[in-house]
Amino acid sequence: MAGGESNMGEIETEPIRPKVTDAKGILKQNREFLDFFWDIAKPEQEIRLQAIENLVQYLKNSEKEDELRYTLKRLVEGLAATRETARPGFSLALAQVLQVFEDVPLQSVLDQIKEKHDPQKVKKKLVRNAAFGNFFGVLSLSQSGRLTKEPRVVLESVQLLQSLAQFREHLKDLPRKTMVDILSETPEAVFEEVLLGALKSDLSSAFSTPEQLHLLLVAIQRFPGVLKPKKLKNLLGASSVVTADNIPKLVEVLKTAAKSVKKDRTMPPVGLDLLKVALKENSFDLFWKEAVINGLLKDQLGPSSYMCYRLLGSALPLLSFSQLKCVLGGEVMKHYGEHVVTAQLPDRFKFAPEMESYVDSFLEGCPDPEKQFAVMVAFSSLTNQGYPVVPSYWKVVRHLQLPVLLRYVDWLKDMFSNPQLDTCMDFSTKRQQQNQEKGDRTQHCVFRLRKWIVPRLISIVDNPLVKKEEDLVMDIARFIFFHAFFKVVKSNPVIPETESSLAVPLDEQTRSVIANSFFGLLQHLNHLPLMGDSPEVAALNERHVQGVTADGTLWIFCIVQYASVLLSQSKHVQAARPFSKEQREAWDRMLQSVEALHKKAKKSQNMETAAFQQLFLLVGIHLFKTPEESVELINDLQNCLENAQEKKSKKKKATASSEESEEPQWVEVMVEILLTLLSQPSRLMRQVSKTVFGRMCPHVTQRALQIILDVLDPEKDEEESGVVVTDQKDSRKQKKEKKPADNEEEEGEGSDSSEEDSDSSDEDDDGGGGEEDEDDEEKEKVNENFRLELMKVLQGKNALDTEGAESDEEELDDDTMMELDQNISALFSEQKKRIQAKKDEKENMRKEKVLVRDFKIKVLDLIEVFLSKQAESPLVFGIIEPLLGIIEGSMGSESSQQEQDFLRKTADIFRNQLCKTKRYCRNVSDRKDELHELMERLLTRAQKQADSSVSLYYFSAALYLVRVLKGNASDTPAATPAGKSKKQKKVEAETSPTDQSMCVGSLDKERVAALFQAALTDFMTRRKSSLSGAMFIDLFIRFPILCVQLLESAVRYITEGVRQHQQGQACALVQKALQMREVRQSMTDTEWTELIGRAVGQVTACLKTVTGFKVKVDQEKVIQCLELTRFLIRTAQQQKLAVSVTELGPVLESLSQLEGFRKSGHVDDTYWNVMKLLGFSKPKKEKVKKPAAEEQQTAPKKKKKGFLPETKKRKNRKKVLVEEGKPSEPGQGADWEGKQGKNNKNKNKRKQAEAGMGESNWPAKKGKFQSGNKPKNKKGKQQRGGAE
Repeated sequence: MAGGESNMGEIETEPIRPKVTDAKGILKQNREFLDFFWDIAKPEQEIRLQAIENLVQYLKNSEKEDELRYTLKRLVEGLAATRETARPGFSLALAQVLQVFEDVPLQSVLDQIKEKHDPQKVKKKLVRNAAFGNFFGVLSLSQSGRLTKEPRVVLESVQLLQSLAQFREHLKDLPRKTMVDILSETPEAVFEEVLLGALKSDLSSAFSTPEQLHLLLVAIQRFPGVLKPKKLKNLLGASSVVTADNIPKLVEVLKTAAKSVKKDRTMPPVGLDLLKVALKENSFDLFWKEAVINGLLKDQLGPSSYMCYRLLGSALPLLSFSQLKCVLGGEVMKHYGEHVVTAQLPDRFKFAPEMESYVDSFLEGCPDPEKQFAVMVAFSSLTNQGYPVVPSYWKVVRHLQLPVLLRYVDWLKDMFSNPQLDTCMDFSTKRQQQNQEKGDRTQHCVFRLRKWIVPRLISIVDNPLVKKEEDLVMDIARFIFFHAFFKVVKSNPVIPETESSLAVPLDEQTRSVIANSFFGLLQHLNHLPLMGDSPEVAALNERHVQGVTADGTLWIFCIVQYASVLLSQSKHVQAARPFSKEQREAWDRMLQSVEALHKKAKKSQNMETAAFQQLFLLVGIHLFKTPEESVELINDLQNCLENAQEKKSKKKKATASSEESEEPQWVEVMVEILLTLLSQPSRLMRQVSKTVFGRMCPHVTQRALQIILDVLDPEKDEEESGVVVTDQKDSRKQKKEKKPADNEEEEGEGSDSSEEDSDSSDEDDDGGGGEEDEDDEEKEKVNENFRLELMKVLQGKNALDTEGAESDEEELDDDTMMELDQNISALFSEQKKRIQAKKDEKENMRKEKVLVRDFKIKVLDLIEVFLSKQAESPLVFGIIEPLLGIIEGSMGSESSQQEQDFLRKTADIFRNQLCKTKRYCRNVSDRKDELHELMERLLTRAQKQADSSVSLYYFSAALYLVRVLKGNASDTPAATPAGKSKKQKKVEAETSPTDQSMCVGSLDKERVAALFQAALTDFMTRRKSSLSGAMFIDLFIRFPILCVQLLESAVRYITEGVRQHQQGQACALVQKALQMREVRQSMTDTEWTELIGRAVGQVTACLKTVTGFKVKVDQEKVIQCLELTRFLIRTAQQQKLAVSVTELGPVLESLSQLEGFRKSGHVDDTYWNVMKLLGFSKPKKEKVKKPAAEEQQTAPKKKKKGFLPETKKRKNRKKVLVEEGKPSEPGQGADWEGKQGKNNKNKNKRKQAEAGMGESNWPAKKGKFQSGNKPKNKKGKQQRGGAE
């Protein structure tokens, strides 16, 4: 900067920075002004921008010319800064200054830039910085917005950028891009008069490089009046750019441009501009056919192919309808489809997301419906053996206009009914062609196409961003349902789906896929928000009303009505699996029940009625998929509905005998039905079961809840395993808990949803590790039975030598050998079947275990719903122990992912839905004895646990029961008289919190205190107790009424704790209790003083037992004791209590003398905080300066890297050479002889450390000096070694 560079000698001799001479006094300004330039050079962008803004504002306010001149000079110098992050900051700052201060001439600034950063005058190593200085200087002039106003400066700037072409290795194509930016802002007159002559050489050689071609293309588009065909003829030899003769040159330039952006993966600007110029010259067909298809595409290299795809995507909004049809049906499109299929392999670059962004942008900005439809049909018709390459769920559909969307849906349905494979752009990869089997390829392609069309239709319904109407949704649902379960017999205008017959009949595989997809569609319809823009619809959507139409009808009810119409039109349609008489009767009964419930719901809204209606509809629609099971469920539902209605009508006349009847109530049967539905692999079933159970929660009885808890009981898994795992070819007949072995329906319904956290695969289940080990052991053992049978076969044909047999016996004949081979083969075959049967049995057991666990995870949904809906029900108390049993049993079981999910979900429900809920049962007076017994069991189990984490759950459950039994003061009628207003009650609650916290309610204080007293004793007296101090601290904080009861015991255990840890925890408990206001208010002044005195005595006695700080436990104990001591002393002093603390002084003083006291900073700080309260002050450490002789003998510490040793500095080099000839001191010589056996590396370090004793704090540069001095250093060592 202004001070210039100092030589190395000056820097090394002076310990401080040398003064900078300032003849003009410019730098004698305030520090704020100079700091702007430091901040501009910082790498943080926010700091740079803020500094530029502050600098401009400062210059505008100061209005000093010398500061402005200095600013320009400093910014011009910074353009060539060594740090790359600083250059853009100085460039932007210069542009902002020039933009604000228009009086500053650009010519003078450009001259400064040329003079300061002339590559011919700077040193060779600074040429790169000078080149960047020139570039950023012109860039700042361009960004100032004033460049086009001064034609001469424009010309010189362009010439300067042209001269930077020789530094391409440093600047890349940045100068050319800047020239393009200047051209885009230059007026036509300035270009024609000033720049055209300067750019003539670049424009004439446009086909040499992509940058020069891009310059020409920008000039043609920017100045069409200047670069007319006649002018282009003089420059290029042709009146247009895209000609047959220029195609080879254009192809080479495009290939170069494609390779230049290989890492950036972007569209090179020259390609897009060339496309625009070709359209302008009406030569697009020539360009696309010859340059793109026959040029770039045939290159068969990645960058060239990707550029073709980018040209295709970029051209979509620029082309006419005819050109669009031509491009979308050409070779580039087909080549892109092949890329999408082959790029599905891992570690392959995938262009599909980029193409999707191109299509999305086009559809969003295209107002032409014909173009939108053409693009959607073209990409949907690009198929690989019948299957389109675009995903079935394509986000771009959201931009389709409603008429285009309707037309596209009709096209999809028509392609499903009459697949026109000849209109599709179908292809096969090389591997597919090699592996293709001889057969009916058309049937295979039709199946793949239909398999894609159905999810595409469902995605239109599922996507909330797609603008659609209810008629369209119902049309799609009717279409999928019809083709999943019905066939066309004769056309009928009433049923639109019968008007188009299938050209290729549906096979069972396709129909099964469509059926699974239909139930996935039902899941989406169940969560579908209302459609429309009316205020009523917006209000309902704010209330999260889902699954119904605008008039309040369930979507599933609309589909059931449509199914009823189809079943009534037997002459025109026929069911794929016709109903039997029993199934049709069940369907009719279902319709009658739904109709009756629907009429009842119109009169009065009832949650119970809605639950039954939804269940009837769901089970009824499943008649088409699983008729046998659905018939039984419909019968059970019918009985439940009748019993519920009878119970409601006779509720007032119910007697105790009827309640004790052995016949299950309707709620219990409903729970059985819901469990059966949950066992099916369907997300829809799971969601509906949760919804229905939530609506019937108020009617749930103890027996109904017990049915759910029995499913979760781990002890009943082995006794009542209701899962029957069969082969997929079987009919999958199951018992009460029906669970099929496959998950086809869940896959069809999109089982990747976040809600389906219970779905687990065989890969995640590693619970069979022990069984595999047993299998390995069994393989090592020899099957004795098999060996005996084999020996019998061999001995029967005399093929095995027996004891006493003659060794020279004749060999067996051929017939005997053949018979022997057959017998042995049959024996081994039978043994192989036995082994396979055992494997199959174990695999079935493993699958059964997975299914049972998955079913239990789903059943937990019902528990969660019940706790959220009925948190104030007394039935909640019956859930506590079963959930804790699951947690306790799962904590030490196998560590499979599914088991972890089950445990995690159970623990989450127990912690958040039960223990932390704000709602709980208020009236427990009639069951307080039962709850106290439950609390006793929980605390007993908590003390017997081996795992502290499990014990925490039991202890939390006990605290939950304390809260329930204690209740609030507002729960007691006497606490809130009826005459008081809400405001008065609120004021009383705020002014008397002690009354609230010390309220007893239904809590037996003495009994509960005894229970927790026993738990505290267990924790303090057992060495391996599962309880922890945090549990009791939580107890003290939440329930001060119990804290008062346990405080005396906690004080006693300060000295009587079995270990140091327990004693420290006792101190923490006492401190927490004494800090609570409720505890203080519950005692008199005398009792409080005595309690503080006893606590002081206990702490003093505890500190006397401390003998050292060898382990961490000792330190933690002392810290807790000191914390309590500080609180006690401060309390006694502030409240002026008659408590003696004189014994603490000597005890604490002796504590500091123990070994290891100062190892922990926490102990030391806490100790002196206590001592200050007793009047002691912490002694200050005096820094004793060592004598000079001792300093020389003491070895210095290891120096930091980057410091130049004292002996390597210029001023000391000669001095070192002279001293090396002197004889060494005796002490130093002995030390050298003692360490002569060490390696050279250690010698070098020691000598550098000795030489660096008096070195200054200035860091020396790495590189030349250090690396260059290494040989000299080595030589110096050899000389010194020789001298010694």
